[in-house]
Amino acid sequence: MAEETPLIVDADWLDANRTRVRVVDVREAWEYESIGHVPGAVSIPFDSFRGSGEEDDGMLPGVGRFGTLLGEAGIGSTDTVVAYDDEHGVFAARFVVTALLYGHADVHLLEGDYSAWSRAHETSTQPTAVEPVEYTARVPGDRPLVDAETVREAIDDPGAVLVDTRSAEEFDEGHIAGAVRLDWRELVDPESRGLKPRGVLLGLLEDRGVVPERRIVLYCNTARRISHTYLVLRDLGFPRVDFYEGSLTDWEARGLGLVAEE
Repeated sequence: MAEETPLIVDADWLDANRTRVRVVDVREAWEYESIGHVPGAVSIPFDSFRGSGEEDDGMLPGVGRFGTLLGEAGIGSTDTVVAYDDEHGVFAARFVVTALLYGHADVHLLEGDYSAWSRAHETSTQPTAVEPVEYTARVPGDRPLVDAETVREAIDDPGAVLVDTRSAEEFDEGHIAGAVRLDWRELVDPESRGLKPRGVLLGLLEDRGVVPERRIVLYCNTARRISHTYLVLRDLGFPRVDFYEGSLTDWEARGLGLVAEE
């Protein structure tokens, strides 16, 4: 299903394919249990796949821990997986990116979130029965991760553009020199809770110099917000999107400077 399925799928697609995919709810466990969830979804809360920075790059949880987590949730390495949250997809995007970085190719983000889903589709408060399976995560050789030195080189590279996906206030307080600001929330329609139309997205990105012809280098604070932007850009067909997993946490720990807006 991976070859024919877009990276970001809408609610109607998920509803039509729910029995053929594994659905992951990354909200807190109490939300899954009390508020309700997509029928058949398993609960894998955000904090459970968030690392401490001690096991792997940045905030990744470590390949062994992630594999165990998915196996315990009954997810196999060849399953088609769709993840969602209730925050316009930013937390679920982090799950999707983490899965991609550990070699699970057939994983997708639900456009919108649980609130959007619940407006027109069935929900459930019944827990999903889970039968644990063996899952072996791996580290692909073609991961899009880049380090601080690569980011430094991109500052003066006319073929690259550094993209800061944080808020305007954070950007103004301090950002990497030469970066453009693109708050990840600018890509989201607040009413539908999903993405803005494709043409609107491409126009907004072009206005910031974020075009497919350039190498895009993403950062935020701890790589959560860039996960959403990364998936949107890849879904739009951008061929080269670099992912600074360490983001500003790593950048500042290395004593590298930021510039502020006056």
